[in-house]
Amino acid sequence: MTSVLKMTWVEAKLFLREPVTVLFTFALPVMILYVLGGVFGNEANPGSEGDMVVYGGYGPTNWYTPAYVGLAIAGVAMIGVPAHLAEYRERGVLRRFRASSVARSMFLSSQLIVAVLISTIGSVLLLALAFPTTEVEGPESAVLFLAAFVLGAICFSAFGILLGTVLPSARAAQSAGLLLWFLFMFVSGAGPPPEVLPGSLNTIGEYAPLTPVIRMLQEPWLSGEWATGYSLAVLAIGVVSAGAAYFLFKWE
Repeated sequence: MTSVLKMTWVEAKLFLREPVTVLFTFALPVMILYVLGGVFGNEANPGSEGDMVVYGGYGPTNWYTPAYVGLAIAGVAMIGVPAHLAEYRERGVLRRFRASSVARSMFLSSQLIVAVLISTIGSVLLLALAFPTTEVEGPESAVLFLAAFVLGAICFSAFGILLGTVLPSARAAQSAGLLLWFLFMFVSGAGPPPEVLPGSLNTIGEYAPLTPVIRMLQEPWLSGEWATGYSLAVLAIGVVSAGAAYFLFKWE
């Protein structure tokens, strides 16, 4: 355990020195939340007869705030973790870890802990800025929202580790991560109202792995209920990703 904590501390400092990871975890979610909150406000639109109901009838800022917590998680998982692992492999750092008898499980565990830690810092920063400066209301169930965050951060970070395991280079990992981050932002509930997306994008959004994470975060925030179906999907993503990453991981 002590070795894992020491490695985690070193890896966390290295992660925070990556400008792209910092940008997509700490800065962009906050900036886009401010933009969308300024444009749409937080007035709920339950709709009248013949009108389209957007944001599920909730206030736009209330809808977007938990969604952008999901994007903070995704910034680490899809951009920071894959590029970091691929760069380690390219530079021979992983080979040196193996020569030092570092266990695969210990190394991957430290990456998972760091990813969850950085996601937590980014999410706390987002909420700390959102509450006093936007019209967002607090979650209907803070306890369920916290549980959803923990589950989402762990499982989606495992998905990021899988990406870093299979992508061939740091450049490929970062490019793929950036592309997926923007794509998921638009189709997974953090961009335009899902109700206005065309059918093809809605279909992509239904199968995007970030969608159940965002929906799982939104449900306790907006209604105070636990999204059982989405949480099972997130758990499945995490378990499959963790198992695949462990067996596919290569030191060089």
